[in-house]
Amino acid sequence: MSTSPNTRVRLFGNLHTLRRERGLPTTAEIHLPREGRSALEVAEGLDLPLDRIEGVFCNHRAYGLDHVLHPGDEVAFIPTGVPGPHRFLLSIHAAGKKSRPD
Repeated sequence: MSTSPNTRVRLFGNLHTLRRERGLPTTAEIHLPREGRSALEVAEGLDLPLDRIEGVFCNHRAYGLDHVLHPGDEVAFIPTGVPGPHRFLLSIHAAGKKSRPD
């Protein structure tokens, strides 16, 4: 069973800055098993602060952190602080609401 990287995760905004401050690359190459992992599990594995994540883009669509990511998906975590109009245009608003418990 191979554990070589099969998925690229991009980080933007405050998550990009955080990784740079830690001396880490702003794009992470990770291994996802065939059955996938939730975006939450991936974020925790990358030691990203969950309070700074609004949701996740997977294959150009916004989702909450419960979304399951699979090998080869195009992944980017959505940082908090995305300006108002962009939140609705990119469906970040809905993804963020789904990521947060009531």
